[in-house]
Amino acid sequence: MDVRTQIRRAARYFAQQEALVHGHRRLTFSEAWLRGVKLANALAECGLQPGDRIATLEKNSIEAADIILAAAIGNYTRVPLYARNRCEAHAHMIASTGSRLALVDEALASELAGLDAQAPTLERIIIRDHNYENWLATASDRDPDPVVAPEDYCVIRHTGGTTGKPKGVAYRHRSWMTISAAFFSIGPQVAPGDAILHVGPLSHASGFLFVPAWYCGARNVMMDGFDPASFLDTLEQERISHAFVAPTMLNAIVHHDGAYGRHFPNLKFLLSASAPISEPTLRKSCQIFGNHVLHSGYGQTEILPIASMGPNEWFGEFEGSAPIRAVGRPMSGADIEIRNEDGKVLGPNEPGEIVARFENGQMEEFWNDPEETARRMEDGWVKTGDVGMIDTNGFLYLLDRNNDMIVSGGFNIYPTEIENVIADHPGVLEVAVFGVPHEKWGETPLAMVRVKPGAQITETEIIDLVRQRLGSAKKPSKVVFTAEPLPLSNVGKVLRSKLREPYWAGQDRRISGA
Repeated sequence: MDVRTQIRRAARYFAQQEALVHGHRRLTFSEAWLRGVKLANALAECGLQPGDRIATLEKNSIEAADIILAAAIGNYTRVPLYARNRCEAHAHMIASTGSRLALVDEALASELAGLDAQAPTLERIIIRDHNYENWLATASDRDPDPVVAPEDYCVIRHTGGTTGKPKGVAYRHRSWMTISAAFFSIGPQVAPGDAILHVGPLSHASGFLFVPAWYCGARNVMMDGFDPASFLDTLEQERISHAFVAPTMLNAIVHHDGAYGRHFPNLKFLLSASAPISEPTLRKSCQIFGNHVLHSGYGQTEILPIASMGPNEWFGEFEGSAPIRAVGRPMSGADIEIRNEDGKVLGPNEPGEIVARFENGQMEEFWNDPEETARRMEDGWVKTGDVGMIDTNGFLYLLDRNNDMIVSGGFNIYPTEIENVIADHPGVLEVAVFGVPHEKWGETPLAMVRVKPGAQITETEIIDLVRQRLGSAKKPSKVVFTAEPLPLSNVGKVLRSKLREPYWAGQDRRISGA
């Protein structure tokens, strides 16, 4: 089966039901499908052939849905660009994938300005300006109906690119459908008339929910961006049933005064993924949304999702386990191992690199990057670069990212563990821990703490909190307080690398010896 066949069938079955919502704009399945057909034909008139790559840069909108549908209808390969990236990253993603066209929102057009002269394969940049609707209206409304095979590529997504250049992961129709179905297998089944909220960009994790929601006859409701008040209002007003929320979003929601005492009768499924959640944030989220809706998932662009759990497990009690600090258990069809630096498989509760495989749900290779492919894949297994452990009950714990690990006096320290403790302090809004040079120990943890307005916290309080919970070896040597939001990556993760950089100025490497 392929994506195009599935979305075409749903457009026929649910023709007069509401399919897309963005602000005051609402489209039925029939109306949205017609726009997708017209855009597919308009792109063909620009010279695009089935299998060609088209780069897209946009915010959530009806127009963003247009290209998702059009790419499937015309059998084009979509290459989402990320609005927070630098121009150099856009140029690399376009050039490395050989994209022939780029489609960009007018508000973001400056980010691609001049790239048609830099990327050798890029023939044209199409700007969605005031002429877009007229251009769409003049295109043919006849289904182009190209041959589409399950082995054809449909999307090339890129890794977050917080270090080095972004790396492309290509999804075939069969793998995109496997992954999309796996996301919805984590929680309650989606039914016709349900509403899926996209508060994060469709170019990121939320995009995996768009197509299967369409298959099932559900509404895709898109927001321009995230703020707690608008998110909560939309949950109520649009009768949202399913949504993806990054842990940083949940943290902002639980600190929002208007979050408590509300009622969300239609809400069945809130999926949190991409990073661990502190226990206080999780407990407060239950107060707001109820104990029955929160679900956890784990994966990455290279392989996903591979671990998950529902509320009964997440908030349950299992002898020898602390599931509230876990990210899930291995999903059906996924294998997960913990290995040491020599590739040896480790036993329960031993920390090491998370290595996984998932048939039809993992990368085959990095696009045009055999060297990086060889580094990250071994005998069909994907080396995630994440540090974790599996306990005797099969719960997977994400301890940290390999490249964020701090080595202090020969002792491995995982920042996430320290962050979870500091986040327990009632005056803390956000925290990031990273390694900085230390003359004696080589590296030492520094905690960057964003405090709540009006809160009074001392450095000694934070250091003592960590010492009491984790021991003296893991306490931060310094605490820096800030009132400003911490910088986030494209997928809502705190950019420790950006915070760390000033402390390593003048160093020839980002690992310091004692």
